[in-house]
Amino acid sequence: MDNAVSRREALHGFFRGGLVLVGACSWTLPTLARGEEVIPFIDFPKDFNLTPRPGMRYFDTRTLEEFLPPNDQFFTVQHYGQPQVESATYRLRITGLVDRPVELSLSDLRKRHRMEQIVGFECSGNNNARGNPLVGNARWTGTSLGSLLKECGVKSAAREVVFFGADKGTEEVSHGGSTHKVEQRFARSLSVEDATQPEVLLTYEMNGEPLSLSQGSPLRVIVPGWYGVANVKWLEQIHLQQSRFMGKFMAREYVTLRGESLGDSVLWNETSVSHMQLKSMIARVTRTGKTCNIAGFALNDGTPLRAVEVSIDSGPWNEATLDKSNTPFSWKLFTYPWEDARPGEHTLVSRAIDIKGNIQPTDQELELKKTRWENNGQYLRKVVVP
Repeated sequence: MDNAVSRREALHGFFRGGLVLVGACSWTLPTLARGEEVIPFIDFPKDFNLTPRPGMRYFDTRTLEEFLPPNDQFFTVQHYGQPQVESATYRLRITGLVDRPVELSLSDLRKRHRMEQIVGFECSGNNNARGNPLVGNARWTGTSLGSLLKECGVKSAAREVVFFGADKGTEEVSHGGSTHKVEQRFARSLSVEDATQPEVLLTYEMNGEPLSLSQGSPLRVIVPGWYGVANVKWLEQIHLQQSRFMGKFMAREYVTLRGESLGDSVLWNETSVSHMQLKSMIARVTRTGKTCNIAGFALNDGTPLRAVEVSIDSGPWNEATLDKSNTPFSWKLFTYPWEDARPGEHTLVSRAIDIKGNIQPTDQELELKKTRWENNGQYLRKVVVP
């Protein structure tokens, strides 16, 4: 890996449609200086608890200190438990509408062209009221999915690329008035066009270490700019097919219901969770003397940001400083100096704006969204300055 790659070179590489190796990023929130104190948020429920539970791990965003937090702080979610897949005997199968089906060991995959990039994402069920703890940012290492599919020869009839994990469970599926118990593997799909984008990786390392069990060892998909559910863990099969894939986690769950006003009527549309919606949040507030420092992060689908802005007590929007370590698909860290913070209770909020003019919506602007998925409304935080 060439650690001398500049951020400008990295951005040019992404905008050309290629993928560049990204060097280490050094952003950290400094440890508290003498006289500096954390201003706690007062809007968390009294019973707020982020203690890990079986199969679940949370990242307490109030402790945000590093651009790349430790691996054991990256959030974890799964639906059918965590299967133990032996690296030594692991095989990835590529089947369906390809000219040359293949079966590859982990060693085979490691011998392929090595690619690395920093990608941050959140669970599409992340919740503002709980502080958005299902989030993470990491450096992922693997090989290009698109290059591998090209070598396999994708047939012209192929429409969907389906990713099957080794995790599985028994589901009750109703068809034609009868109910059947069927063992199903966790699976998600992408269109052929989305799957063959140059940034999509088959990943075997996270922050320079082999994937842990909770992060999908020995292999997972990383789809930059998409919600976490698309990044299938414990990957064991990639299947190309002509018909739309309508599995549980594509068609029955992880589906967002939104209304669109059309004159006097509302058109209701259901879509599978896919690209991340534009979002930002304030994660931490500290104070030195009369100056408070507001820090947080933004997430989106990789579209460059024009700005992140902060408003205090419903006042004017003021532009925050975006960190130089930010990359196209990482979380985007920002800071804002709050000068002459007056004692008392205050309400803080941030909003992200991308170069296309899209603005992170308010909760009122999301009134026609009826499902909890893709919760990207502006997130108000409350503090009391002593």
